[in-house]
Amino acid sequence: MRITALVQQVNIAEKIKDATDSSYQIGVIIGSFIPFVVLVGLAYWMYASAKKRDKNG
Repeated sequence: MRITALVQQVNIAEKIKDATDSSYQIGVIIGSFIPFVVLVGLAYWMYASAKKRDKNG
């Protein structure tokens, strides 16, 4: 599998323009934010773990 398949550009504006109804638009917007939320959660977990490890010695 190529790396380019993993890092695909998604044109959200085009998907919303071609949407059939408003529920599809909401799903596209929520789906576009999920990777960002996961990365923020992962970064916070790493920060909290490092801070706890530093505090314990």
